[in-house]
Amino acid sequence: MKMKMSCVCLALGLVLLIAVSSDASDTAAHPDLCCFKFESMKIPPNKIIKVEKLDGRCPNPGYVVTTVAGKKICFENYPT
Repeated sequence: MKMKMSCVCLALGLVLLIAVSSDASDTAAHPDLCCFKFESMKIPPNKIIKVEKLDGRCPNPGYVVTTVAGKKICFENYPT
């Protein structure tokens, strides 16, 4: 009886390990950055380093502006 119980525990442990490892590999399917709050302020062009369009898998479309100060600011429309 003890042998059967240890086999059951081993099998359940392996199933749990497989389930956890498969969830960890799924993180590559998610975008690195999405925005949920957007700004409407104007940023002077000389303060902008980079403008990136948000990943299409994000729930809200928009752009991320990186400033010379290193801040990342979300906008719904490309800031002009």
